[in-house]
Amino acid sequence: MVRIKSFFQFVLIAGLILNVTSVVYSEPHPTAKQKKHDAVKKTTPAADQTQLYVPYLKGKNIAMVVNQTSIIGEHQITTVDSLLKLGITIKKILGPEHGFRGNASNGASVDDSVDPKTGLPVISLYGKHFKPTPADLKNIDLVIFDVQDVGARFYTYISTLHYVMETCAENNIELMILDRPNPNGYCVDGPILDTAYRSFVGMHPIPITHGMTIAEYAQMINGEGWLKNHLQCKLKLIKVANYNHSLSYKLPVNPSPNLNTNQSVLLYPSVCLFEGTTFSLGRGTMIPFQVLGHPALKGKYPYSFTPVSIAGMSEDPPQKNRVCYGIDLRNYNTNSIKKRGLINLSWLIEFYKIFPDKQHFFNAYFTKLAGTEELRKQIEAGKTESEIRQSWQPGLSRFKAIRSKYLLYQ
Repeated sequence: MVRIKSFFQFVLIAGLILNVTSVVYSEPHPTAKQKKHDAVKKTTPAADQTQLYVPYLKGKNIAMVVNQTSIIGEHQITTVDSLLKLGITIKKILGPEHGFRGNASNGASVDDSVDPKTGLPVISLYGKHFKPTPADLKNIDLVIFDVQDVGARFYTYISTLHYVMETCAENNIELMILDRPNPNGYCVDGPILDTAYRSFVGMHPIPITHGMTIAEYAQMINGEGWLKNHLQCKLKLIKVANYNHSLSYKLPVNPSPNLNTNQSVLLYPSVCLFEGTTFSLGRGTMIPFQVLGHPALKGKYPYSFTPVSIAGMSEDPPQKNRVCYGIDLRNYNTNSIKKRGLINLSWLIEFYKIFPDKQHFFNAYFTKLAGTEELRKQIEAGKTESEIRQSWQPGLSRFKAIRSKYLLYQ
């Protein structure tokens, strides 16, 4: 057990009954009266609560897994800049998909570089390798993971988390997670990944939306033995203040170039499945993940849009320079998704039924995104949304029971 020094305030230790102990820093357990009062308090990401973790960083060589979402305070100063000003020794930056500054297009390989502002070396975890090497973490005492997730299995930051945990475990390096709210944290839905289709857009047997924060998810990775050789990563978790999974939370910074509005973040778990089809979901426009369409639907829908090449967002989008006809979801009431706590399958089912060339509706990527071949087969067989959902229930029930062991928030 790690000994917590007396000058820390608001310390809560939560040990997993495993081969490894996770140390969790947070406010004390609230009373019923405090809970009522906390309901009107501001949800505060862990990074903002510097009093909980900065003293622990003193005297250590730090590597940070960060991107443009890694900020502190209303002025949105990066965690890296803030900690450097506080005298913390940061040796390296590790950047996930889209890079440290978050300006690389989806799927674009990112090279290692030097950050011009701080002079720190930036190691890309979405270029030559997804997993940090022992050389990347040489002479590092502690790794900090501070990246905003959006709660979907195919959003690759949780895959980066897996590989960072694995390297830390292999090299006996502690990992501190500065937790952030999950904007889709109310939703646990979708088919469970069949690990036969494991990829960087789906590594673990979880549903499409897992309803967990990064810190909770890290505990699950450890607890379920998902690291190579069932390794255990030593974790130190700093909690979000005044947060629960039913709260609405609007991200202060876009989590990636194509999730550029709150609407796109909330629609993402439902709309991203169209990446596995011939349809455009708005990449190559300024409203990605908020429109759906295809040139073949001319005359069937009045709304249209034309994807083009946009540097830093999507240089070669599906259906580039072709007029696509379909639906505009910018004014779609996302509260209906939240109220049901479910992803929306109706658009996928509707478009498959009406599409004239069904043989070419899906592409090979759909199975990776869905995590199973069954969803494609069910849609092709004409199954209703209700029938498809019913087939998910046994897997979702098992997952929710597992998930409950690792939750840090109600």
